[in-house]
Amino acid sequence: MKLKLGVLGSGAGSNMQSIVDAIDAGTLDAEIRIVLADVQDAKILERARRHSIPCRYLDCAPWKTKLEGRAEEDCIRILKEAGVDTVVLAGFMRIVKPGLLEAYKNRVLNIHPALLPAFPGVHSWTQALDYGCKVAGVTVHFVDAGTDTGPIIVQKAVPVLEDDTPETLHARIQVQEHVAYPEALRILASRAYRIEGRRVAISR
Repeated sequence: MKLKLGVLGSGAGSNMQSIVDAIDAGTLDAEIRIVLADVQDAKILERARRHSIPCRYLDCAPWKTKLEGRAEEDCIRILKEAGVDTVVLAGFMRIVKPGLLEAYKNRVLNIHPALLPAFPGVHSWTQALDYGCKVAGVTVHFVDAGTDTGPIIVQKAVPVLEDDTPETLHARIQVQEHVAYPEALRILASRAYRIEGRRVAISR
């Protein structure tokens, strides 16, 4: 099934770029219908324009850290008008609320730079280093009402090296992010999965 994606972002958009690259390579049956950014000069908008993908700034005022109220209503309306069936959070630095989650039930995805349920929240690679972990990684999951608690679709492990800094570890995690997000979307496109509590069971 061809996915019709709406991408929400706040920054550089490298995960969106990995999805675009997979689509262009013919390894992901999807189309990005709209890109929305809550930062007016976010690079993700520039990337979208470069690929002739419709995009626009989403004014989320007065909220600083969440998508709520009029902004949430506008977001849902724009996504629906664009024909979106799956919402991809790609570095979107806001907490999404029940309105969007209900409008796209079990169709909102997020990527998190840790092996959830370990180290939810921000700067998880630094948390992993501080804790002394030997392995870090990345998780793509469905979004629910909690913080990084939704059913897990794909995880990729990244070894923590003895001389790692937060910057070097984060860079290697990002490499795996760009593998994991297209892989998770391929699972959705295949329809060969089912949600079982906190996990996604994949039919082979």
